[in-house]
Amino acid sequence: MKFHQMNQEEVEKTLHTNITTGLTRKDVHKKREKFGWNELSEGERQSAILLFFSQFKDFMVLVLLAATLISGLLGEYLDAVAIMVIVLINGFLGFIQENKAEKSLQALKNLSAPQVTVLRDGDWQKINSKEVVPGDIIRITSGDRVGADMRIVAANNLEIEESALTGESIPAPKFTEPITETNPPLGDLANMAFKGTLVTRGNGVGIVTATGMATVMGSIAGMIQTADSVMTPLQRRLDQLGKILITVALVLTLLVVMTGIIHGHDVYTMFLAGVSLAVAAIPEGLPAIVTIALSLGVQRMIRKNALVRKLPAVETLGCASVICSDKTGTMTQNKMTVTKIWSGGKSWDVTGTGYVLKGDFFEHDHKVDVLQEKTLQQLLTFGALCNNAAVSVTGNEVQLDGDPTEGALLIAALKAGYKKDALLKEFSIEKEYPFDSDRKMMSVLVKDGSGRRFIVSKGAPDVLVKKCQMALWNGEQRPINETMQKEVDEAVEGLAAQALRTIAIGCKELHAAKMPETAQEAESRLTFIGLFGMIDPPRPEVKTAVEECRQAGIKTIMITGDHVITARAIARQLGILETGKGSEKVMDGQMLNDMSVPELEAVVEDVAVFARVSPEHKLKIVKALQNRGHVVAMTGDGVNDAPAIKAADIGIAMGITGTDVSKEASSLILLDDNFATIKAAIKEGRNIYENIRKFIRYLLASNVGEILVMLFAMLLYLPLPLVPIQILWVNLVTDGLPAMALGLDQPEENVMQRKPRHPKEGVFARKLGWKIISRGFLIGVVTLMAFIIVYRRDPADLAYAQTIAFTTLVLAQLIHVFDCRSEISVFSRNPFENKYLVWAVISSALLTVAVIYVPVLQPIFHTVPILPADWLLVLGLSCIPTFLLGGSFFSRKNK
Repeated sequence: MKFHQMNQEEVEKTLHTNITTGLTRKDVHKKREKFGWNELSEGERQSAILLFFSQFKDFMVLVLLAATLISGLLGEYLDAVAIMVIVLINGFLGFIQENKAEKSLQALKNLSAPQVTVLRDGDWQKINSKEVVPGDIIRITSGDRVGADMRIVAANNLEIEESALTGESIPAPKFTEPITETNPPLGDLANMAFKGTLVTRGNGVGIVTATGMATVMGSIAGMIQTADSVMTPLQRRLDQLGKILITVALVLTLLVVMTGIIHGHDVYTMFLAGVSLAVAAIPEGLPAIVTIALSLGVQRMIRKNALVRKLPAVETLGCASVICSDKTGTMTQNKMTVTKIWSGGKSWDVTGTGYVLKGDFFEHDHKVDVLQEKTLQQLLTFGALCNNAAVSVTGNEVQLDGDPTEGALLIAALKAGYKKDALLKEFSIEKEYPFDSDRKMMSVLVKDGSGRRFIVSKGAPDVLVKKCQMALWNGEQRPINETMQKEVDEAVEGLAAQALRTIAIGCKELHAAKMPETAQEAESRLTFIGLFGMIDPPRPEVKTAVEECRQAGIKTIMITGDHVITARAIARQLGILETGKGSEKVMDGQMLNDMSVPELEAVVEDVAVFARVSPEHKLKIVKALQNRGHVVAMTGDGVNDAPAIKAADIGIAMGITGTDVSKEASSLILLDDNFATIKAAIKEGRNIYENIRKFIRYLLASNVGEILVMLFAMLLYLPLPLVPIQILWVNLVTDGLPAMALGLDQPEENVMQRKPRHPKEGVFARKLGWKIISRGFLIGVVTLMAFIIVYRRDPADLAYAQTIAFTTLVLAQLIHVFDCRSEISVFSRNPFENKYLVWAVISSALLTVAVIYVPVLQPIFHTVPILPADWLLVLGLSCIPTFLLGGSFFSRKNK
């Protein structure tokens, strides 16, 4: 179809749609059956069967399978079957973990998928872009990623960057008129928008012409990226560490085997023991365990409204030392409400907060009849017309679709009885000059019922007033003089001192037939009408979150486009600027413009608030803080915020108000746009890192204990304290469930009272290496002590001594897991707090008891029942590694 050659009516007819109501639910269902989902086909995913068999590709597992084959050939069928069962159980557990991780990643991908604004059944609604079908009516605006190929039918200063398709980095202007050329180049299709391209300016409406693989992007789908599995820095460090530990473990295992053979043990037994010990002791799964810990943590973060897009961000969150946060919507409720109106020396109070329509709202010295106040009428009318927001009223409640500031103007008009729909029957909007952060203004060209044309502008008072030559003063137009200018400035400052955001309204009548071509031309020689003062109340939870961040060694910096006085007032309410603390400064955008990055770097430590800031300033702030050695988290929601978000150590996008571009540049998305969620994400990030350290501490200490008990026994000319199948069982029951349960551990009470972690901190920092070696050494020693005591008592009953050693090793590790939950002491935390860990330990202990006492299992695991009296010996020795070193009350006090 040559949609670019058709006019709007022809496109509607061809695609069986209606520009005023959109598709119906029934239409969508039919079209989806015909065209499918709006998504690009991906490479085939690994099937569940292949994923299961991939668990057996590890080198050490293959060695163990070879050992199983040798056992079978030598007639040791019981050993062969037992080893095979343990290998299968391990493989099954690995399959479950990886399958769960794969599903989690897919869920994350679905959550972070771009959304589009679509017209269906007469209502504009936001949906996932994959749900779009041909014939849908889509609204696009600056910052959106185009969700499907479409024919543009309305365009206001619309420009789209199409470099992904054309290679041309300069945004292409778009228009609505048909193109007569039959096969123009892609870059010349100025009335079409294509899936995957980026709206950089203006807004528009289009009719979807193609979806999924039928789009231009779909035709070059081979070039589309697939999901890359990128290792996090911690995973890379552990991967390198794992290789070193594997070498050490293999050398020690070889030493055990050679020593045993030299001391007269048969080659087959020592070979099987060596293979089992290598499989149990080599921490080949460390990077995989980190992935699982990160995956579990990411799922918890989603439940707290923080969506992680890039796994390394989870590690970096624990290092964050500065949070640069937007004020509006993140620290405040994003329910902007007009509370004051000012014009020509007069002011009116607008009562009622939030989005509720109830009661009398307009007060001066008495209740105001809005119809008698011409100036007030003009202000409310112009505020509603120069506006892209929409509201729907249900009873007294108002639902807003659009920018909160514009919504506040609409709701103020509604309170006076002016509905935008009714106003649009009296006035028609012929052209829009969209807001941008450089001009800090928006204007519309309006035609009234008598045919007169007006430019209506709204914007920041300090910008708009400078463009005004006249002012409406007591119902009359007068040239602006110094006295009037001073009154306006005092009114702005007075409103700002009350933490009110101010929006100015101006207008001019057009007498020439020619419409202004540019916004600069339209927004000149205006008449100043008046001011709206509005407030976005702080979120009640933010003040506490700011204080918690301060206790955690994290500085909060507020960034806002608001006036300095407004910014200072809100910052004081939130505790960002502490009363009486003179060292913290407020800096405005003009000061930032005059400073280089090195100059800003010299003073940035003392600045708590940046006001009148444009998105371009954010990048300068990030660089200055990073040059001072800070790990910076930066929030943003607009297209122009993307460079700063990308440059920050942790780029944070807004899930509700954020553009697709800012989300793609970010590593973390706040699903509720709430500052308190950043604090919760940092807390969770710190906890995830600590849980990974707990994993490492527990696994490596256990592995050290397993190697040392075998090595010491061989060096002391003793029989094998553990048979191969017992070693494998220890590895299964202690490295499995308890280790996984550590990944679900709750944060320690003081996790947000510690300073941020240094980003270059090593894995074994904070004496972790000492804890691993000391606990591992003691686990090995007490296991060997248990074996020697019982073996010396009755050398003829080797199986009983081995059962005692086996049980002591298992219980010592299961008790040690509780010590791993705290950096301080095993007594510093409630052992029953992590119910997953408690059940994992109970399950592992019961399985071990079953291996000892169930007659069917005894010959498989070479165990015999333990006498009641010897349980005291086992339990006593098992407690020593944890309570001797991990139970120090002295260390608890000093920490």
